[in-house]
Amino acid sequence: MKHRKNHRFSIKTAVLIGLVCPTVSAEISNGSFENWQQSTPSNWSTIDTGITLGQVSSPTKDGQSAAAVTVNTATQGSTDLRQTISVTGGQSYTFSTWVYHTEGNVKARLYVDGYRGYSNENQTGQWQQLTYQYTASSSKNIEVGLRFYDTSGFDGSEVVYVDHFTPSDATTTPPPPPAQCQLNSVQFKLVTDNYASETSWELKNKQGQVVKSGNGYANTTTYTESLCLADDTYTFIISDSYGDGICCSQGNGSYEFTYNNQVLVSGGQFSNQEQKQFTLGNDGGDGGGGQDPTGYYASAAGLSGFTLKSQLHTIIKDHNNRGYSALWSFIDQYERDSFFEKDNTVLDRYSEKPTAADTVNFTAVGDQCGSYRGEGDCYNREHSFPKSWFGGKVEPMNSDVHHIFASDGFVNAKRNSYPFGEVGSASYTSSNGSKLGSATGINYSGTVFEPIDQFKGDIARIYFYMATRYENVIAGWQNKSSYGNDVLNGTTNVVFEPWVIALLKRWHQQDPVDDVERARNQAAYEYQGNRNPYIDHPEFVEKIW
Repeated sequence: MKHRKNHRFSIKTAVLIGLVCPTVSAEISNGSFENWQQSTPSNWSTIDTGITLGQVSSPTKDGQSAAAVTVNTATQGSTDLRQTISVTGGQSYTFSTWVYHTEGNVKARLYVDGYRGYSNENQTGQWQQLTYQYTASSSKNIEVGLRFYDTSGFDGSEVVYVDHFTPSDATTTPPPPPAQCQLNSVQFKLVTDNYASETSWELKNKQGQVVKSGNGYANTTTYTESLCLADDTYTFIISDSYGDGICCSQGNGSYEFTYNNQVLVSGGQFSNQEQKQFTLGNDGGDGGGGQDPTGYYASAAGLSGFTLKSQLHTIIKDHNNRGYSALWSFIDQYERDSFFEKDNTVLDRYSEKPTAADTVNFTAVGDQCGSYRGEGDCYNREHSFPKSWFGGKVEPMNSDVHHIFASDGFVNAKRNSYPFGEVGSASYTSSNGSKLGSATGINYSGTVFEPIDQFKGDIARIYFYMATRYENVIAGWQNKSSYGNDVLNGTTNVVFEPWVIALLKRWHQQDPVDDVERARNQAAYEYQGNRNPYIDHPEFVEKIW
């Protein structure tokens, strides 16, 4: 657990610019730095020798000039440089300013009656906006301004440009109601963590233009916004100034873009920054990457039976094979427990207890297998569809993340390459109740491995994915192993033996698609470029089998 203070990152210098407008209700004078007297902007003052101000005509965000703030101090001391403006109790204000980084080793922080959001110092050579929504608890004077911090790599002097510092009184000048969107109405949802001031984001179009951005958020708060977006490919960039994302060590933050109630991109676990893309309309041709992104399954519309299955194969084949070693990184980033205990440990389906405290917990990266002597020693990469069934370390099956998930190494070894099934008499039971033993009631008499009910539908939809993704080769796998022969029937269309079809369809119905699967499917899509159709469209199972 990290212990944080107000100045908790590795920063040495803090310098603040303040301004004062006595007795004027929230009006910032000379916010665009047009008026100067002897190299000092009117109504602005500094009391720290670590910075100097200068008037420049380029770059500017508003008007004819901007302020060039040269940060050249090497120590952090009493750097609060504030003056006051007055606000009216009960009124809401939007404070906003624009900053322009030149080198990227100094960051700016908005101050509005307290420290607010940071700028993204890595975004150099362009203007970026800092905003904060403020509601006055009473009629009073507050301090407003900017503070500058040097970061790692600071060479002792750097220029940051500042322009267009403005407030607006939201109660007296309410924004007009939004017009009905004639383009794509996309919903954006952001849930902040315990340190929301660290969070900022941008949405850029294919040309790199920022069409929307946000920062200055309150802790542990849910924000929703409706965006009217044209057909285009968009890149969502979310940053955390501390470097630990918004989930899950300091709260359960998350973000999500949805279109027509389908998820386009989502997440929350990252370090300093995460970028994700989605496409609206036909721009780019890939449909965008949501649960049913626009156009992704369009070619399968109206089909059924094995014709539908073959068309789904065409849609999801030829994914980007990342290789077996890269699976560790996928697990580290996406296979975390954000759904049950929400403790950021590795989500292992063979030890996870959905309704109780886990007996076994794994720390990502540090607890990778390795050798093991018992349950809980380490986790590895489980081929839910055993690799011996398709001939060993054969690509792309060997590295296809849709059927490979984190699992306890010891329990995975117990599972071996036995089929999944339902156990009558168990010879081994894991800490969460997963069992190995003799099959019962499924028209199969061999040894099987039975996961807990929470994950049975997950397994079923993985197997339907494998039958579809590898439709062109799976008929030749039947005789590659004895257990594979028990499961596969040597055909391209049906793929599985009757007892397997009956079992998988029952598990699929009894354990419907949940948020764990949806999140993982989206992560897999972003990782290797294809989706599991049976998670996006569970109804496809009955249409085909």
